Amino acid sequence: MEFSHRLRTWVLTIFLIFQSGYGWYLPGSYPHKYVVGDTLGVKVNSLTSIDTEIPFSYYSLPFCQPQDGVKDSAENLGELLMGDRIENSPYRFKMYTNESEIFLCHTGPLSGDQFNLLKKRIDEMYQVNLILDNLPAIRYTKKEGFVLRWTGYPVGIKVKDVYYVFNHLKFKVLVHKYEEPNVARVMGTGDGAEVIPTVAKSDSDVPGYIIVGFEVIPCSFMHNADSVKKSKIYEKYPAPIKCDPTTVAMPVNEKQPIVFTYEVEFEESDIKWPSRWDAYLKMEGSKVHWFSILNSLMVITFLAGIVLVIFLRTVRRDLTRYEELDKEAQAQMNEELSGWKLVVGDVFRAPSNASLLCIMVGDGVQILGMAVVTILFAALGFMSPASRGTLITGMLFFYMILGIAAGYVAVRLWRTIGCGDHKGWVSVSWKVACFFPGIAFLILTTLNFLLWGSHSTGAIPFSLFVILLLLWFCISVPLTLIGGYLGAKAPHIEYPVRTNQIPREIPAQKYPSWLLVLGAGTLPFGTLFIELFFIMSSIWMGRVYYVFGFLFIVLILLVVVCAEVSLVLTYMHLCVEDWKWWWKSFFASGSVAIYIFLYSINYLVFDLKSLSGPVSATLYLGYSLFMVVAIMLATGTVGFLSSFWFVHYLFSSVKLD
Repeated sequence: MEFSHRLRTWVLTIFLIFQSGYGWYLPGSYPHKYVVGDTLGVKVNSLTSIDTEIPFSYYSLPFCQPQDGVKDSAENLGELLMGDRIENSPYRFKMYTNESEIFLCHTGPLSGDQFNLLKKRIDEMYQVNLILDNLPAIRYTKKEGFVLRWTGYPVGIKVKDVYYVFNHLKFKVLVHKYEEPNVARVMGTGDGAEVIPTVAKSDSDVPGYIIVGFEVIPCSFMHNADSVKKSKIYEKYPAPIKCDPTTVAMPVNEKQPIVFTYEVEFEESDIKWPSRWDAYLKMEGSKVHWFSILNSLMVITFLAGIVLVIFLRTVRRDLTRYEELDKEAQAQMNEELSGWKLVVGDVFRAPSNASLLCIMVGDGVQILGMAVVTILFAALGFMSPASRGTLITGMLFFYMILGIAAGYVAVRLWRTIGCGDHKGWVSVSWKVACFFPGIAFLILTTLNFLLWGSHSTGAIPFSLFVILLLLWFCISVPLTLIGGYLGAKAPHIEYPVRTNQIPREIPAQKYPSWLLVLGAGTLPFGTLFIELFFIMSSIWMGRVYYVFGFLFIVLILLVVVCAEVSLVLTYMHLCVEDWKWWWKSFFASGSVAIYIFLYSINYLVFDLKSLSGPVSATLYLGYSLFMVVAIMLATGTVGFLSSFWFVHYLFSSVKLD
């Protein structure tokens, strides 16, 4: 028990070190105590829309700005890559102090450009995202008797060709009495008290509250702009304001100002701090249909188990029968060899484009290792939705570290194919370090130019581009070269049989072998397609994905199914005397990427019907292509390595001359 406590503490410490910004804690990891009357500042994130998938800065629209100017909050690498731009806002509360009819500001007369931009953002259904104490603002609506939950609120609405803006916000802040001064006990980290800051003893006796909910109701209220010309921010609005979310009253007109106001109400809640994210994780449409997924997994597991059992029985029976024969019978049997035994002199013949195969396998090991470690840490709770950007930051960190594994596997495989030749290992290592990152860089740079042209916050700043290049060439590349050096020093894998000088002619096949290889991807796709729907929904529909424990199980099952499919296909090709199994074993499982890409197009056509404009569609297809390439390399690597192990085991078990 003590070891597990210390292990968790060390892992947490590592994450604390790599968390940028407020580098001594994970955002949202422990409760913040507020005393009655303390100032609470609301932050704003990028404007987002499922209609375009292109985020924009909050202050790109004519909204009220803070008195002390707009300031960026501390952001990590993952937040920047995801397009999050968290900034301060003029909305300000006092803990447990209800306020109403608070004047915020009035804009100047809207220019033609501002008017047209505001109408465009309303047409594209852009949402305003507010944050209080790391909690996004949540909005509740009723439809056909059901309560729907949304994060953020719309900029405005169009009714009968007239555009209305939501210029009055009614906030409700849910608070809970602060009970636990020892943060380590709240988190259950045991020895973590040495790492995580605790509340000072002098403040422990002061009654306080923690924020457990943040709700917003947007209203469109017709203000009298002339009556507030001399009003200052946070002053009382001169007339009563009735917030009715079912009606709209503030039309947007060119050369007319917009007045913004708000009110806030505090309510004590029974919700405890560890449960405050439940409202976001249980949003409509994002519930995992457990029965459907488990049913699918059971079917796939059962089918794969049958295939594996039949396959093992066939091979083991063949080997057992051969081993039980005496030498004379074996000699006679060697003269009557058939099937996979006939390709003994060619089964380990070097494939075409061997270096490319080694490079792709090395990159596949790196991607698969990154996925396993990242999802495992996310399942343990270290990458919760409360820690924005931590998931992407963790993926980059683990990917760079696993460059050692990529270089080692690629170079050792290269030496094995070359029968121990050391020449070319540096070149292979360099190509491994640049192959997949180069593809990713090409795709993301192309998409970034589109985002730059749209003035979107989703565009990666030039400074971040430089940081990513430095991480690539100063960390990832050297680690890959180190892995390649270790692979060059490690003993290569000895083949159990000799390879003939003259390649054996492959008999004519009744059907194209590549057709069977491409069709093999349906079984791995059946393992993950239901989970894929929820992942796609979380990425493109603004929902929160949180079932990382189940995703880890699906990933392990996917690896098993990919290995089984590749083994079966390799054995079938060897049985028909087709000894060119290297690339086919890779694409037998890697072909699942084709079906995922087709599913992505299907999702675009039928689920993202509202996706507007060629830029949005290009972004979607570009990111989907990037994801598909990564999946192909990872699943193809699983298939190839399992087939290589099988072929090596099969021909080392039977001595054939």
